[in-house]
Amino acid sequence: MVLQRLKQYSPRSLYGRAALILIVPIVSLQLVVSVVFIKRDLEDVTSQMTATVLREVNLLQQQGAGAQNQQEYLARLAPYLRPLQMGAQFLEADAVDPQDHLAWYEFSGRVVRDKLRQDLPNFLAAQFPDNRAVHLFLTTDLGRLELQIDRRRLTAAAPHQLIVTMVFFGLFMALIAFIYLRNQLRPIKRLAEAAEAFGRGRMMPYSPRGATEVRAAGSAFVDMRSRIERQIEQRTLMLSGVSHDLRTPLTRLKLGLAMLDEDDAEPMLRDVDEMQALLDAFLDFSRGASTGEPEPVNPVALVEAIVEDWRRQGKDVMLGELSGSGQVMLRRQSMRRAVENLISNAVRYGTRARVAVTLTDKSLRIRVEDDGPGIGPEQRGEAVRPFTRLDRSRNQNLGSGVGLGLAIVVDVARAHGGTLRLSESPELGGLRADIVIAR
Repeated sequence: MVLQRLKQYSPRSLYGRAALILIVPIVSLQLVVSVVFIKRDLEDVTSQMTATVLREVNLLQQQGAGAQNQQEYLARLAPYLRPLQMGAQFLEADAVDPQDHLAWYEFSGRVVRDKLRQDLPNFLAAQFPDNRAVHLFLTTDLGRLELQIDRRRLTAAAPHQLIVTMVFFGLFMALIAFIYLRNQLRPIKRLAEAAEAFGRGRMMPYSPRGATEVRAAGSAFVDMRSRIERQIEQRTLMLSGVSHDLRTPLTRLKLGLAMLDEDDAEPMLRDVDEMQALLDAFLDFSRGASTGEPEPVNPVALVEAIVEDWRRQGKDVMLGELSGSGQVMLRRQSMRRAVENLISNAVRYGTRARVAVTLTDKSLRIRVEDDGPGIGPEQRGEAVRPFTRLDRSRNQNLGSGVGLGLAIVVDVARAHGGTLRLSESPELGGLRADIVIAR
């Protein structure tokens, strides 16, 4: 459970995770060393120095014992104050009781205060106003005595020196490691950008660089990209060649049928026209999304033009909500073919269609809805496969088709780095098809 919660806050990018792997050990090491240094070395040294000063304070109190007044008390201490590098004076009788004065970062001062309070019964307070002197306050039979002691006799001169040095060099080494890490991750980022561009149908120049493992992954990507390009080219050439070669005998059949009696030739002419439509579908599928290069396209204007063309044909195709503005890098002809295929299916299996466009900073969505019988959730995965027909579940009397309409749409969407989503239209009651492309 704890690991699952930590994963929610962990960086998503490789650079962020690598930086976290680099920072956590450095910070942990500095914390451990700091705690060990403060708790053991610094605290022990401070306690030993305080114990020495404590013996000197006891010596001074023994020398002043029995004095009749404050002046005699200070006179007895005078021969010892100079060698011990101390100063002494009594507070005014009406002065308020002194209180401890320690900064929030004063660790050594707190060790001194606690040590004196533990071993010196008449200890009153300790003040650390600066880095030069320490003021200790004691109660005596003649009044409250203040002792001024050089701070270097109680605490280390620079207790934070090790920590500051460690933090400075830790940050310096982390900066060097970040620069080196950035250079090492740059080839991985370029590989990811090249793969993403290829997934969106763009060819980005790429040559493997970086560490041995990154070069191996880059070389594998280049080989894979070449094989996919050859496969797509071979598929296109094969389907185009077959479709093109079949046009010639179809043309001869049409000419032969034209010389027969019109009533006798009509059924055969319908078969020839259907074969011609199938060949055109094969050609569209063979071209796929390779028609044209990506260019800045206004998707709202493109959809408006497509809808207007269908309306001129007398089809009940209307515009839905058009939100957002701007241009998207698209293959115009391929995207037009995909939207027209969706509209064609909509008016074929329903009586009306509605087309909407939603353009945001992150994505483009083109939605086509109809009032037809729709496609059940269990059949949607099969419906987008090539050469799959679901006429029995929709309308058997609307022609057989070849089952490439939605397959072409999926091919175009994937070539743009997007996807095709099928669902039920809540308003029209038929199929709702969404082409969603990340920007």
